[in-house]
Amino acid sequence: MGLSLDEQKAVDRFRKTVVEPSMTSLVVLDFWAEWCGPCKNLAPVLEKVCADYAERGVILAKVNVDEDAFIAAQFRVQSIPTVYALFQGQPVADLTSARTEGQLRQTLDQLLGKLPIQAGDAAAPDLAPLLAMGDEALDVGDAPRAVSIFSQIAEMAPDSAPAHAGLIRALIAADELAEAEAVIAALPAELSADPAIAQAKTQLELLRDRPDDSALAALRAAAAERPADMEAQLAFAEAAFAAGERDSAAETLLRMIALDRAWNEGAAKAKLLQIFEAIGLEDPWVAATRRKLSTILFG
Repeated sequence: MGLSLDEQKAVDRFRKTVVEPSMTSLVVLDFWAEWCGPCKNLAPVLEKVCADYAERGVILAKVNVDEDAFIAAQFRVQSIPTVYALFQGQPVADLTSARTEGQLRQTLDQLLGKLPIQAGDAAAPDLAPLLAMGDEALDVGDAPRAVSIFSQIAEMAPDSAPAHAGLIRALIAADELAEAEAVIAALPAELSADPAIAQAKTQLELLRDRPDDSALAALRAAAAERPADMEAQLAFAEAAFAAGERDSAAETLLRMIALDRAWNEGAAKAKLLQIFEAIGLEDPWVAATRRKLSTILFG
């Protein structure tokens, strides 16, 4: 085909995530970029409407024009956002001008009325791209959008543990801790035991008693004034992590472990491991901090 390795990978990825689903579903294909303001304004509209239409066979797919320039070129994308509707591998409508929920719903209703897609007949939507959207919103600090995305996925796939875990994490990031607790309380037993849910629960537990600035300052001062007072050190570490200062929390706990790892039945190490669990063992920060812990314990 005369394609480079990267181009072939892009084609294969596009075939799997867009072309193959479009054989039985209507795929709304959004060409976007991180720097594009109008793309970010349109994204929540596309996500909400496509989630609402999922049972009618509509799937949202996204192509980042910076990462997949070859694919964008094949569609002759000259400006973004550009949005197409695809069915059976072919564009069937240009949705770019549909910028409101009402306009998009009207256009989708028209398309679904003409195409041989019956409600309930389409294959279950692939949640991976939708979950990735939610994670991306969390990564860039857009907690309200993450809450919206994960809420819609959870409604679409109520048995999806990653969707509910993402919703809990998003609610925590949005400082809506009571709502996060309500989501956890409503989960069936089979979902509550899922590792992703357990990780989100641990994160909520650590952040539940988030101190205000004055309380954190007082605990910081106490820990600085009494470096050998393990209770004061632990209290500050817990408060620091709850306040978002994970570096300060980890450094304090590591000093405690180096000073007396057996104190209070290894409470400092247990707290640090709980922090690791809350953040995720695959996180680079966790990996780096675990190496520091290993050096203290075995170095």
